[in-house]
Amino acid sequence: MSRSLRRGALAATAVVFSIASLAACGAGNDAQTLQIKPDNAAAAKGDIEVQNALVITQGQKGEKGPAVVSATVFNNGTKAQTLDGITLPGGKGKVALKPAEGSGKVTVPALGYVVIGGKGNASAVIEDGAATVRDGEVQKVLFQLSSTGGIELEAFVVPATGAFAPFGPTAAPAPAASPSGTPSGTPSGSPSGSPSAGATGAAAGATPSGSATGTPSGSPSRSASH
Repeated sequence: MSRSLRRGALAATAVVFSIASLAACGAGNDAQTLQIKPDNAAAAKGDIEVQNALVITQGQKGEKGPAVVSATVFNNGTKAQTLDGITLPGGKGKVALKPAEGSGKVTVPALGYVVIGGKGNASAVIEDGAATVRDGEVQKVLFQLSSTGGIELEAFVVPATGAFAPFGPTAAPAPAASPSGTPSGTPSGSPSGSPSAGATGAAAGATPSGSATGTPSGSPSRSASH
């Protein structure tokens, strides 16, 4: 075989191996395509990897309300683990962790992952987010796993705008709207309308006066004249 033919065969073999490698990367629950190294905070310990960690605040500057922690937690082990809690070291705001469905702890399946943040996913809400974190800062976040233990990283604090909007917190409802609206509307309309209409109709109606004047004046006068 000539040198040119040998080089062509080697090049073709290299292309085949490259395609096979790319196909293998996208297979299985632990697909490497799902674990692209992000620019956001990431950390690993044992079988657990936490990626794309962010703290997302309200969309408008200075707006009060909760903030959320958003991340993807991968489990490369053969046993499921539970995410027992997410905390902000330093005694900062309480983080309420809730699974996507039902109640209890968030489960990270074996050779799988769980997404925290966004519609239909598990949630981690920082109840007093406006007073706890500020946009542009870096916030330490601790993920506590049942078997792996604690994994700490530093996450960027960003507002819920642009690409972060679908993963941000919902606006807190205004507490003053409900008490002032309900009492003032109901009592004023019902008592003033019903009694006045019933009393006026019964007292000033035509039935009592017509019955009394018509019968006595008509019958006696006709009988006397005939």
